[in-house]
Amino acid sequence: MTRESAGDAGEDGTVSVVYDLDADCTAADVESNQPYLAEINGIVDYGVFVDLSDSVSGLVHESVLEGTYRVGDEMVVELESVRDNGDLAFEPAEIDVDDEYDLEPVAHDYALTGTNRLEGNVGEQIHLEGEVVQVKQTGGPTIFHVTDEYGVVPCAAFEEAGVRAYPSVEVGDLVRVTGTPERHEGSVQIEVDGLSKLDGETEAEARERLEEALEARAQPHEVEPLIDWPAFEKLRPDLEGVAKRLRQTVLEGRPIRVRHHADGDGMCAAVPVQLALERFIADVHEDDDAPQHLIKRLPAKAPYYEMEDATRDLNFALEDRSRHGQQLPLLLMLDNGSTAEDVPAYQTLAHYDIPIITIDHHHPDPEAVDGLLDAHVNPYLHDEDYRITTGMLCVELARMIYPELGEELRHVPAVAGLSDRSKADAMDDYLALAAEEGYDEERLQDVSEALDYAAFWLRYNSGDQLIQDLLEVGSDEDRHRDLVEFFADRARDEVDEQLDAAMTHVEHETLENDAHLYRIDVENYAHRFTYPAPGKTTGEIHDRKIKETGDPVITVGYGPDFAVLRSDGVRLDIPNMVSELEEEVSGGGVSGGGHLVVGSIKFVKGKREEVIDALVEKMAAADLDEALSSAAPIDS
Repeated sequence: MTRESAGDAGEDGTVSVVYDLDADCTAADVESNQPYLAEINGIVDYGVFVDLSDSVSGLVHESVLEGTYRVGDEMVVELESVRDNGDLAFEPAEIDVDDEYDLEPVAHDYALTGTNRLEGNVGEQIHLEGEVVQVKQTGGPTIFHVTDEYGVVPCAAFEEAGVRAYPSVEVGDLVRVTGTPERHEGSVQIEVDGLSKLDGETEAEARERLEEALEARAQPHEVEPLIDWPAFEKLRPDLEGVAKRLRQTVLEGRPIRVRHHADGDGMCAAVPVQLALERFIADVHEDDDAPQHLIKRLPAKAPYYEMEDATRDLNFALEDRSRHGQQLPLLLMLDNGSTAEDVPAYQTLAHYDIPIITIDHHHPDPEAVDGLLDAHVNPYLHDEDYRITTGMLCVELARMIYPELGEELRHVPAVAGLSDRSKADAMDDYLALAAEEGYDEERLQDVSEALDYAAFWLRYNSGDQLIQDLLEVGSDEDRHRDLVEFFADRARDEVDEQLDAAMTHVEHETLENDAHLYRIDVENYAHRFTYPAPGKTTGEIHDRKIKETGDPVITVGYGPDFAVLRSDGVRLDIPNMVSELEEEVSGGGVSGGGHLVVGSIKFVKGKREEVIDALVEKMAAADLDEALSSAAPIDS
């Protein structure tokens, strides 16, 4: 900044520099033998008083003054001395205020205290720089959540009860906070004395520093997979990218909503990731309630993202932003979200720039969804298939996010695999790993049954503690064993009761390819609105028919406007069959999908007979496996 005047530059052509203290500078920022711009704020018989900043003032004695002065005049001064009582004395610099000079601003040299050192500075004034990630107005103070290189801390600023303090400061601003750390409801909170937005070079330097720290802290942990599995190695880089993105999201103070299929594999995927993120959030935030507010796990009945769920999620997100000053969340889809059926819901969220990450093992439609996703992890994208379950993937993801959780999760991949009836090469290794933790296959099957039973009755509720107890993740072993035994027994009893009523109504025919086809109208010949649901009922009938025949079997359970399919030993491609039926059955309103040999189809009620007949024709034309394989996963 150059001040123009009629004066000349020095004989060598150089222009002098005069320093201009920022308003928050203190006496510690003033150096001897340096010229500073000052403003006269008072005139007395023995000299003039000058201000260099809001807190730096001093006297220029009349013995070193020449001419006349008025309050408000500018003067260029140098520090002469510091009195024993701390008062400052100045003298005019050799540069006259009317000379030409460059004015160089001087920022206060703050000694910053990171959020990692607040406990050691409770009760003492500190300075902190960071980014505002949430602004919440309470009935008393305004709470600014500020993140620096080390974590996130709430900063309470009080204007008057219920009135927004520092109204110009918004989420995303870089700020300097001056205040006192105090303990508040079990955590540390900064009581704000002053808060100002950074700008110019100071902001640029602070942002670069924070971004570098964020990049370093977001890096996933390098952990060895629980078992040696070449197929998994293909997906490991994708999972590491997701782990980094999720850790970064936590560091940015952004909420995360986890949507998952409400079955055994979906819960084995979602619960480990939920716990890993909760523990990482607790480490990052100086707020005991942060995990509760920043991570939510939400089960979904359908194996895709329904518009009902999407609009509900969006509504809650917008309300949280309005009421609590939160950023809009990142959506993490687990064990669903890979198909064209997800597109309308994704497009809804795209209007609000909500990032979406999907980890799934259903047969994907990448052309439909990938343009709407920030990341997509699916074994089919690496020439693998559904036998790598989402639960197996997400246990490794959780360990990348928070490796200390790993010992609690060693049995979970086996539960996930049994829940989805995976015949992956790795299942023997996962079963052996679970056995080391005291889980034989019978116990693992019980856990799977109990999870499925609980998911049915929880419906849209996450049932966090109940599901953790059933999985024995961070829970009491005795309660876990009693609860699993009770739920598994109840599940089997209710399945038996359902099949006692339904089996006599199962219709059979042998298809042209020699596969057995079994059909049942689950709307009219099975108990409704109780456990097991139509998909589970169909799957249980299917299992019994496989044991009876030992041959290739297809089972269809249908209602007025839906059908669920199970197949063993027949090479179906249900997603492709659905696509063909959409074109072939005019006005059928056909949609659906799932795995290649397990899935569901929806249609309009009046077209049921035509859709089912066309479906049977496609089944009859399918090739048979050389040997019957019961590798089909089960989605209830």
